[in-house]
Order: sequence, then C-alpha cells, then structure tokens
Amino acid sequence: MTQGKKIAAAVVGATGYAGAELVRILWDHPQVELKAVTSRQYAGQAIAQVFPAFQGVVPLVCEEFNAQSIGERADVVFLALPHKLPMAIAPQLEGTNTRIVDLSADFRFNDQAAYEAVYQPHTSPELMKKSVYGLCELYRKEIAQAFIIGNPGCYPTCSLLPLAPFIQQGVISTRGIVIDAKSGASGAGRGLSLTTHYCELTEGFSAYKVAAHRHCPEMEEILSREAGRDVKITFAPHLVPMSRGMLATSYSMLEKDLDTPAALEILREFYKDAEFVKICPDNALPRTSHVRGTNYVHIAARVDEHANRLILVSVIDNLVKGAAGQAVQNMNIMFGLAEGAGLNAAPYPV
Repeated sequence: MTQGKKIAAAVVGATGYAGAELVRILWDHPQVELKAVTSRQYAGQAIAQVFPAFQGVVPLVCEEFNAQSIGERADVVFLALPHKLPMAIAPQLEGTNTRIVDLSADFRFNDQAAYEAVYQPHTSPELMKKSVYGLCELYRKEIAQAFIIGNPGCYPTCSLLPLAPFIQQGVISTRGIVIDAKSGASGAGRGLSLTTHYCELTEGFSAYKVAAHRHCPEMEEILSREAGRDVKITFAPHLVPMSRGMLATSYSMLEKDLDTPAALEILREFYKDAEFVKICPDNALPRTSHVRGTNYVHIAARVDEHANRLILVSVIDNLVKGAAGQAVQNMNIMFGLAEGAGLNAAPYPV
C-alpha cells in the first residue's frame, strides 16, 4: 500500500447485522475510506434510514451490487452475504485489483466435499482451493498473501482459539473433545425467524442443532490441520436471550501431565504476540459483557485433575471478533497495516 493512501473499501450486503457492524468499524478506521455499501433490498435508501444509529454520521446510500463498478472503486470488498451468494460474486471480482474478505462459509473450506456435505454444491471450487482461512492469530502469513479470505464463523473463532495451542502441542487427545457453546440472537442474522421472536427467546435458554450444526465440520477441518491428524468433536450450540455475545466451554482429555497454572502458561506463551487474545488470571472466568462491542477474545483454562480433563472457557462478541471485527483484522494483515488498526477502542466497562 502506498504510504498515506487510504484503502478503498466496499461492503456488499451492508444491511445485515454483520454488514452494519462492518460499516460501523470501517467508517472510523483511520486508514480506510468506505466507498460503497450495497443492498439488494434497500438499494436507493440511505444506510441511515435502515440503521438510524448512523444518522448524521454515515451519509452513504445503498446501491445495487455491480461487480465492475465495485471492482474499479475498491481495494478490498467485504462480502457480508448469506451462504451461496459469495461463490457466485467472488469470481466476478477475481480479475480486478480488489481483494476479498468473505463472511459466509463459501470460502472457509479447502475441502470441497466437506463444504458440500453441509451446505450446497460449490460453483467456484478452484477459487475455494485458493482461499485462506482467516483465523488471524493462526494464519497471519497466509492471510498477508491471500486474494480471498474465508472469514471464520463465530462459533469456530470462539472455540478454536482456546483449543489450538493444546491440540498443536499434543497436550490433549484428538478424540472425545466436546464443545458446549452459547450465542446471542444476532448470530441468527437479521432475517425473521420464529425462534428469535421476542416471546420465543426471552426468559428462556435452548439448545439447537446438537451434533448437527454446520460449524462442526469447519472446526474439525482446522483442528485436524493443527493436530496433523484426524480430529472429531461433539458440538452443542445454544441460544441465549441476549442480542450479542458468545461463550464456549470445551472439554478435552489430557494426554500429558498438566495443572491449571501450566495450562494458562501455554496459552500466554502461544498468544504473547496476539493483541486481541487476553488470558484470564487463574482466579477469574470470562464474561460476555467484558468483550461486548470489541474484537477481543478472553480465555480461561482449568484442569480437572480428578477427571484428567482440560476445561477451556472463552468469550467473544459474535458480531465483532466473530464476524466484522475479524474481517477488518484480516484486511489489516492483507494490506500490511497494524493488526489492531480501527479495532482497538477501549472495551465498555459495564
């Protein structure tokens, strides 16, 4: 990037929750100029009409997506769209000078069969093979060179970051890993759904898609890559009555002698250069409220010596580190910026 020149960015699908979060973050990014926001449903309307919080702040008007126009104006395009749409759009941008960060699942997999087993037939398999999984703390070098990034899902981000150091170092077994995770309702997107209506959601707490969630094979592919051998997990997601936030608790059998202080030291050493990963003290456990609106992940570890089990607890904001914030972090790495640029506002104290 030329020194002093701002990165021109476009958000395709700017009126979903993740898209709006991208607009919020990019608008205040000191090295980015947000050139375009697109929306099929709201084309011709000001983004501030769709999200009144942007009134007097973001003056952009939503436009229809046009690959040639966006490709000519943007150095980076964020695809904040439902699965299946990005695989059709990304090839239209491949011949331009723009780079892509896709927030759907379409480019998270390198294994086409694994993607198609839980989503749909992939119409751009060659581009899928070129994509890089955008878990920033693990794949910085690959991200820096990538044309297209598959931005990880929120559940995988919250679950993989705590597990990666231990699976990489052979501290835990590759069998019998259980991930029990809870998400706020915004994780389901902005579309209408009976399960996220106020009366259905409030004052309740429910599991869903247990052992059948589409993020499970995504996590297994990355854990297998880090372990160097096949990893299978049990994944149980839950919906909790809050708008945003995510907490994941994982349970793994130990392969080596370990106590809680040693487990925490492994995490601290592994993430010593990761500004957004914070390891909790041994007398504290993370809360979703501590990371609300931020790109941080807070992680705690406990060793259950009686059961010979490692327990990891982690929290993120599902719309920031679990979606838009991590997408911007990927962009920062791709363009050689400081990794925290536009993302290091102080967390809310309450």
